[in-house]
Amino acid sequence: SLSAAVMGALESRGVLRRMSDMLEMLMKRMDILARLENSTDFHKGDEARFPLDRFQPAAGLMERIQAIAQNVSDIAVKVDQILRNSLLNGKVMEGRRDQCEVPRDPKYPDCAGKVEWMRARWTSDPCYAFFGVDGTECSFLIYLSEVEWFCPPLPWRNRTVAVPSPPPPPRAQAAFRRDLARLLELIGTGKESLSFMKKRIRHLAQQWLRAARRLEQKLAGRQRDQKHILIHIGFLTEESGDVFSPRVLKGGPLGEMVQWADILAALFMLGHSLRVTVSLKELQSHLGVPPGRGNCPLTSPLPFDLIYTDYHGLQQMKQHMGLSFKKYRCRVRVIDTFGTEPAYNHEEYATLRGYRTNWGYWNLQPTQFMTMFPHTPDNSFMGFVSEELNQTERQLIKANKVSSMAVVYGKEASIWKGKEKFLAILNKYMEIHGTVYYETQRPPEVPAFVKNHGLLPQHEFQQLLRKAKLFIGFGFPYEGPAPLEAIANGCVFLQARFNPPHSSLNHEFFRGKPTSREATGTSVFQVSSQHPYAEDFIGKPHVWTVDYNNSEEFEAAIKTIMRTQVDPYLPYEYTCEGMLERIHAYIQHQDFCTTSSLPPSPKTKSPAMQSPPSPLALSPNSTHLVWSPSAGWAPQAWPPVASLQVWVSEPQHTCTETCRRHGLVCEPTFFRFLNKEEVFLQLSIACDSTEYEMNHLYPAVAENVRECYLQKEPLLFSCAGYNPKYRRLCPCRDFRQGQVALCRDCL
Repeated sequence: SLSAAVMGALESRGVLRRMSDMLEMLMKRMDILARLENSTDFHKGDEARFPLDRFQPAAGLMERIQAIAQNVSDIAVKVDQILRNSLLNGKVMEGRRDQCEVPRDPKYPDCAGKVEWMRARWTSDPCYAFFGVDGTECSFLIYLSEVEWFCPPLPWRNRTVAVPSPPPPPRAQAAFRRDLARLLELIGTGKESLSFMKKRIRHLAQQWLRAARRLEQKLAGRQRDQKHILIHIGFLTEESGDVFSPRVLKGGPLGEMVQWADILAALFMLGHSLRVTVSLKELQSHLGVPPGRGNCPLTSPLPFDLIYTDYHGLQQMKQHMGLSFKKYRCRVRVIDTFGTEPAYNHEEYATLRGYRTNWGYWNLQPTQFMTMFPHTPDNSFMGFVSEELNQTERQLIKANKVSSMAVVYGKEASIWKGKEKFLAILNKYMEIHGTVYYETQRPPEVPAFVKNHGLLPQHEFQQLLRKAKLFIGFGFPYEGPAPLEAIANGCVFLQARFNPPHSSLNHEFFRGKPTSREATGTSVFQVSSQHPYAEDFIGKPHVWTVDYNNSEEFEAAIKTIMRTQVDPYLPYEYTCEGMLERIHAYIQHQDFCTTSSLPPSPKTKSPAMQSPPSPLALSPNSTHLVWSPSAGWAPQAWPPVASLQVWVSEPQHTCTETCRRHGLVCEPTFFRFLNKEEVFLQLSIACDSTEYEMNHLYPAVAENVRECYLQKEPLLFSCAGYNPKYRRLCPCRDFRQGQVALCRDCL
């Protein structure tokens, strides 16, 4: 293999020579062009045909080509040196060859296979050479034992004997910030989307500062470690096509940017140390990605405790971090508007079941995905904020409401297509306003009787909402922030009930989303209205969800809304304080890097199955189970186990629905406490047989045949999903009023 390396180097040297010759040729031609450009005859006749600025960059290009030529020549010199060294070291290496045989160590079963792979493919990525791989057996083994971890350390490598490392220095404490100026600098410039986000942060600055002071008082000097956090907004990188920035000024979707601006503000106000990137180059530099194609691990330990990114960013990290991605993915939090259900997140299971998606298959803990609305208890609810009104503003709004004024939700003309019937009915009672983007011509989809304001800046849009009585949705966009803003400004939000629900089977928009938003036996994304959060968590009198296909119901709703008095309303979880409180709790308590501790089980069959005596007990009225006060142990769980209640679902209900019916929310982190045979007994469920299987509906019982099922794969524990065959065991918990993400004792 030494001779092969020498041959390879000779070949490389030949290639470099040829490159050098070609560059020289190119420079000669550029020189001719430059002389031609400077000749006076050239300008006289052809000025019109050849704009001069076409040739201006020529000088710069020449410099670049010269620089490349210099680099190629430098590389050629280095290859020569390597070649000479290889020949000199050849004899030494041959002598050590016996020490570089592939070790047969049962603790490293993959070692031989990896060496085999390196032999064939080490030149496929320059990163291997960066780490010292040079085609010799020894260099493969050094790399595979010291950079990656597939082979045992080589005894002859003079590695420093492991001295016990000194304890890490005490961490800096996080202190609430008093000013947002530094954050605006961190966000940087150069994109329309960044300007939009900074404008939003400035606009809400006073609310963030007040909220931070209130939370600081609530936490009463509690110690908080300052975390090093990387925020990589993948959808704004050029590599992901950054389709959003050019559309900021044209009414494109701003919901994601609203959310990112609020996440940045919240993390900064909480006092953490932030780095913000919107380019792949910056991401690679912050992570410590070695030069090459992304197959090698990072050059040093990850310097961040947490990374907030989106699906685009996750994909980029996976492509460029090599093995380090698997090692550090527990530190990632994925901002995911619609949510990712466990059945779609687990690659093997989703593939077996045919759950197709463009975004799933990541095998993360489902609570690492963070959503815009609390619709998927399997994920964490991140949210965003809506502007709060003070008492004076609330009074002013109530005094200035125009009861016959309606504003239509949606800035794109396509939303109005085919809505003539509803608009005609609405027009009988109310003056209709639109905010549809257009360049010169009024969009033909918007009827003449509608007053279209074009695209409005945020504060002008807010003024419009403050006067309007009704904010009406025509089915799209789904789950954006605007309805919450409208309700906060005293509007009633009227939306269509989807019957049948919109899903990936009947609606293009949801195709490929990694969620069924209630995975049934067939797992289909289903949404019952344009804004399920507004429907389920706010409801009447602020939110009306009606069947638009029923003209009488639609007309009756409009008449009633015009007569109904409503106050501006904003759920606490969408205030600055609510969001700060929630993110603070997640950062303090969510830990996906240390495995959860259950008492050791004598007959563990898989990580999901543990069988110590059950710490659960029947509630006093015998309808459900609670954590027994006499259990004798309480795990270091968050949320705390005292908030747990175990209920059995009806066959047609998901665990999300089951818990909601008892005034609770489903808490997937508690599934591990009820994934036990004896829990069925405690609930008086008779099991003739008990099987362990991979299924997102388990633990569950098929009552008609008395078969009980436990979950074999912890990543598949899921609040979503039902099948008429099963009644599911559901882990529920209480929640703080107005803050569904946190239990009563979760702060």
